[in-house]
Amino acid sequence: MLGVLAALGNPQQQVSIVHVAGTNGKGSVCAYLSSILTAAGYRTGRYTSPHLVDWTERITVDQVPIEPQVLAELLREGEQAIAQTGISLTQFELVTVAAWLYFARQRVDLAVMEVGLGGRLDATNVVDGPIACAITSIGRDHWQVLGDSLGQIAGEKAGILKPGRPLVVAPLPPEARAVVADRAAQLACPIDWVEPAEPIAPSAESWPHLPWVRSGNLAYPLPLAGTVQRTNAAVAIGLVQQLRAAGWAISNPAIQTGMANARWPGRLQWTTHQGRSLLVDGAHNHDSAQVLRDYVDQQNLGPVTWVMGMLSTKDAAAVLRILLRSGDRLYTVPVPDPQSIAPEALVHLVPEAIALAEGRPFTDLLPALEAALAGDRPVVLCGSLYLLGQFFRISTPTISPALAAKS
Repeated sequence: MLGVLAALGNPQQQVSIVHVAGTNGKGSVCAYLSSILTAAGYRTGRYTSPHLVDWTERITVDQVPIEPQVLAELLREGEQAIAQTGISLTQFELVTVAAWLYFARQRVDLAVMEVGLGGRLDATNVVDGPIACAITSIGRDHWQVLGDSLGQIAGEKAGILKPGRPLVVAPLPPEARAVVADRAAQLACPIDWVEPAEPIAPSAESWPHLPWVRSGNLAYPLPLAGTVQRTNAAVAIGLVQQLRAAGWAISNPAIQTGMANARWPGRLQWTTHQGRSLLVDGAHNHDSAQVLRDYVDQQNLGPVTWVMGMLSTKDAAAVLRILLRSGDRLYTVPVPDPQSIAPEALVHLVPEAIALAEGRPFTDLLPALEAALAGDRPVVLCGSLYLLGQFFRISTPTISPALAAKS
């Protein structure tokens, strides 16, 4: 990355950044923070992955995706630099090069950069002095690359830390917390160990339809569903406080407006398909599956019809064990990715102790959705963000106002 970027004039050195790592929650934190910065009047870049529908979603300025032709031109520039240097890059690395070029040329005031995988060796980890870093969570995901223990995974995530630069950290398992704390001490990084935001009564004047929470002395609305968002929001607010300490002017009203305006589709999102409501969520690992299960329980949805597809790189058996209950229906589908688990194989991973009302593989998403929505029980589509992307491409979903308020 450094070799190719040097051939392009080191655009990453022209961009101030906040760097966000973690197993789950990175995207939500980036969505919150970038929305707050935009509301505060700053020209704000945001780089996230993966996308749901279109590659342009990954690179935005003030929440507006990059134009397709601009992205294509930047990718060509990156390919020319690759040819010039003889350095081989992955697809993700090439797109990250395009993001650095775009943010530099757009003269963003700050870019909120989400780590793609791990941290230490990630393509985004090429800036010596981020204004602040964050670690949103640490769980067992991508263990094939990052290590088979939470300590090893934490070491890779902590690879984004830079000497003396502040770090905001969500609650972590003890093994992971010890590794992060040790690395921060080595680099003299001040740590803000945040706690989940506390629910409070909604404001009668501003966004009364949204739940409200408090982090320290800051009260703000929370637009995304699920109790885990109290933690993600607290991390975002912790980063705001670090930016304030560094001289950035971010008012309390800008925080409230930015939080209310934040959008991050595909995460505990109620939507509709063919006139029926359904819940969509990108749960694809142990921790995100637990978040989805907790939400389903909190909503008292009862027996559920799950429409699910997963990648073979994920611990599908663990996800099924967490999500499914006896009496549920499971309709399995392929994910539009070469590493998809075959629907028949996914059904066979259901634990014997779970007595499903029905377990049925489908060859495609649409017939599975039609069969699920023809029933009289709640429908949840989950298992992979790539699967959700396919859904959004073939559907014209809208968030149900009643269900959005309920969530």
